[in-house]
Amino acid sequence: MHALDGVEPYEVRQVLEATRRWPRTATGQSGARVLTVWGRTRADRAPIVAVYHVSGFTWKIIGASDMTTAESAEYTRWEQAR
Repeated sequence: MHALDGVEPYEVRQVLEATRRWPRTATGQSGARVLTVWGRTRADRAPIVAVYHVSGFTWKIIGASDMTTAESAEYTRWEQAR
């Protein structure tokens, strides 16, 4: 995942503020544990946003990218199961 990789900042906010979002832990390129948030924008785009816990209630957005075909299928299955 590279910075915002074509995902607009307003789309990142839409995913992070969505009622239906799927938080999942992951390991970043440096080996650090990060949280990825899978969701949809109001325009139905499906990006994944990666955030890193700084402290307390503070999180840093470290990247976002569109879901791959496989990730999108997995996310759709999760949505349908809810």
